[in-house]
Amino acid sequence: MAEAAVEKAAPPATLSPGYRRYALLILVLGYTSSHVDRNIVGILMEPIKADLLLSDTQLGFLSGIAFAVFYATLGIPIALWADRGNRRNIIAWAIAIWSGMTALCGLATNFVQLAAARVGVGIGEAGSSPPSHSMIADMYPPNERASAMAVYSLGVYFGVMIGFLVGGWVAVWYGWRAAFFVVGLPGLILALLVRFTLVEPERGGADGIAPEKHAPLSFRTAANTVKEGFHHLWRTAAARHVVIGVTITSFVGYGGVMWGPAFLIRTHGMSIGEVSTFLALLVGIVGGLGAYIGGRLTDRLAQKDVRWNTWVVAWAKLIVVPFIVAFYLSDNWVAFHVAGYPVSILWVIYVPISFLGAFYLGPSFAMIQTLTPPAKRALASAVMLFIINIIGLGFGPQFVGILSDFFNYSMGMGTQSLRWALFGTALLNVWAAAHYFLAGHQLKKSQSGGHRA
Repeated sequence: MAEAAVEKAAPPATLSPGYRRYALLILVLGYTSSHVDRNIVGILMEPIKADLLLSDTQLGFLSGIAFAVFYATLGIPIALWADRGNRRNIIAWAIAIWSGMTALCGLATNFVQLAAARVGVGIGEAGSSPPSHSMIADMYPPNERASAMAVYSLGVYFGVMIGFLVGGWVAVWYGWRAAFFVVGLPGLILALLVRFTLVEPERGGADGIAPEKHAPLSFRTAANTVKEGFHHLWRTAAARHVVIGVTITSFVGYGGVMWGPAFLIRTHGMSIGEVSTFLALLVGIVGGLGAYIGGRLTDRLAQKDVRWNTWVVAWAKLIVVPFIVAFYLSDNWVAFHVAGYPVSILWVIYVPISFLGAFYLGPSFAMIQTLTPPAKRALASAVMLFIINIIGLGFGPQFVGILSDFFNYSMGMGTQSLRWALFGTALLNVWAAAHYFLAGHQLKKSQSGGHRA
């Protein structure tokens, strides 16, 4: 099957610029759909908590571990399949599965049922990013790759925007169950577009590398290949620091995205409508702009000095820390009015947080793809996603939930417990920045030594 997929693959020369833009757009829409369905729980936490009588620890499980364990674990065998089979078809099936399971979340009547549906969403989304990253790397050459990956990463911010905006207001008007139906079902149409309008690009063509032929996949071969994937990321010093940096970033980021709405509603008394609207606009538009500019800036500066492949992210992470501190420690007071509507100082502070916090995605994934041979790129992406999602997505929201319950029940902080749980977690950004700086140092060192970083 793998060889057939290679024979039918379209070489980059036959893919017109228009088609490449279209294919990237469709993949962005798929990534957007995945983040709508993944993150919608964040804006619905408070009504779900009230309806199903859940604790913060249980909410952390629903938004983190229930999704992340299966999402991250299954991503590796699916990536092995993607490195051998038809990536387009894998993505189409994945979209159909996670969209259907998201809709089923709306039928849950207790914690166990909702957790089971979230597991299903994680299983479906496991087949999205690894084959998508691999396809993009085979459509765009190295000097355009960070920009292409940055465009792809816009799906994160569009997804959060749509999930918060649509999910929040549908929940206000029709309840949290209806929100799951509204965001889940359209994904089935997108799955058909992927299946019938995209073509499989030739592996390695954008790098001028002949595609490798894989040995038949047995359990032992698969285990050795996965082991090799982990070893590759660990032995390659620059890749190792990028993975550690992006893992810490995801730990902080997913905790903030999932618990941010609950923090604003619970601690500052904002309504779901206000929170969903402002977060949607700031994360979606400002964050999306940051992701795009971060990728473009990285591509431009890295032409002069290879260290900027990761240093752009490192500096962004350091500069954003004071704004994060101000956001979590400030009170909710009116900064100014727009058309008579009061705008909180918290939303003003959140603008640079959204912008700078989005710089990391495109350059991080582009760097891993560039440091990995074409025939192993889906696997490298899956291994990286396994690490960052088990630790970041799995334990980030869970850690914040446990810490919030501890501050509340053991230290009597009440509605302030979530503020301090999020504040303490956010300071880890400094640690992440250090690893991005170290990654840049290793890239320069390897360039001088003439070997892979």
